[in-house]
Amino acid sequence: MSKNKRLQDFEKVIHECVKCGVCQVHCPTYQAEKKEGAVARGKIALAAALLEGQAGLEERLQEDISMCLMCGSCVDKCPKKVPTNEIVGAVRREITENQGLSRIGKTVSTLLGSKVLMKTLSKSGAVLSPLVLKKIPETSGLRLRFPLALMKDRTVPKIAYRNLFDRIPEYTEGDSDKPIIGFFAGCSITYAYPEIGEHMVAILKRMGYSVYLPRSQKCCGIPALSSGDGKLVEKLSEANVAAFADKDVQYIITACASCNGGIGEYYKTMKADYGDFTAKVIDFSVFLQQQGLFEQLAGMDKWPERVKVTYHDPCHLKTQGITKEPRQLLQALPNVDFVEMDHASSCCGLGGTFSVYHYDVSKAIGARKIPGLKESGASRIATGCPGCIMQLQDSINHAGLQVKAVHILDLLAQALGK
Repeated sequence: MSKNKRLQDFEKVIHECVKCGVCQVHCPTYQAEKKEGAVARGKIALAAALLEGQAGLEERLQEDISMCLMCGSCVDKCPKKVPTNEIVGAVRREITENQGLSRIGKTVSTLLGSKVLMKTLSKSGAVLSPLVLKKIPETSGLRLRFPLALMKDRTVPKIAYRNLFDRIPEYTEGDSDKPIIGFFAGCSITYAYPEIGEHMVAILKRMGYSVYLPRSQKCCGIPALSSGDGKLVEKLSEANVAAFADKDVQYIITACASCNGGIGEYYKTMKADYGDFTAKVIDFSVFLQQQGLFEQLAGMDKWPERVKVTYHDPCHLKTQGITKEPRQLLQALPNVDFVEMDHASSCCGLGGTFSVYHYDVSKAIGARKIPGLKESGASRIATGCPGCIMQLQDSINHAGLQVKAVHILDLLAQALGK
């Protein structure tokens, strides 16, 4: 029996959509494309037609369903709270079950399903990247020299040769009177930004906690969910729940908003008994706020020379209402002058595999962030999602700004001297 919900499971809520159009204002793809098929109510209408047998899985329907970041912005503002992102996921799984995975979907599934392959490609990429990539202005990453049909001129971060599991032990001993904290790192932190994971573990150790980073943890499943590979999502969820069962962890911290949305929010919707696991999942900023770290930081002397920092809301945190804690953390940092920016809560345009399938649209969505960023005068844009960091930096690079996208933990580690 499938642990993912099927389209039929959403029949009642699908018919609760009143076609009011509120979703238009908040849908990133609609704002970029201005097409009815891109907006939530259009996708709900397609899902209803599928259920009633009035439509098949023809190419036009697949194109419209693919034009969704699954960011949840429409759900957050919907007066009926129709879960369009979940419904889109169900339709994509139905497409996959009937027609198989796309070429990109097969590639994603092959990578996510094999940790050995992920590690091998990561190390190979670190060695080969200087040969196929060229540096672009001092602000960041690399630009592709060769034209990829789907992502021409995409800029990407430098690839780390030693991943997080090579750098951090599986278990870090802390004070005996404090609980064990599980750390779900996720693919981006493990392989692309391992320094973020190092900061997280070092900060938790500084606070006296033991940290468990199980080697058997896998991808959270968000990319597979975006691709419509329901079977892989089930395998990954089972593996991740089992991975943290070997230690009596009180919390499972994430430093990636997408991973939090995956192992926390999406796993809650599945037809599986994951309650004990999902109840422990917590974003790092919420955890640090609960443990009183913000007050300690606020009591530190402000640095004479501080960096001006603004903040981008990752969709997977914003839709959970996690917006105050990251800002409060930035405001408390002694090395930071925090400033708000316009469109801080608008989507960056990544959306799992969306930016691979629809890079031009993804770029257009990301470009909406640039005027507010310029106006803020910030030299850093901080966030709590490595995927957003990658996408934001790409948008910044194309705009030619001297701004760097960073993780909040980078700034926190600097303040604490880590």
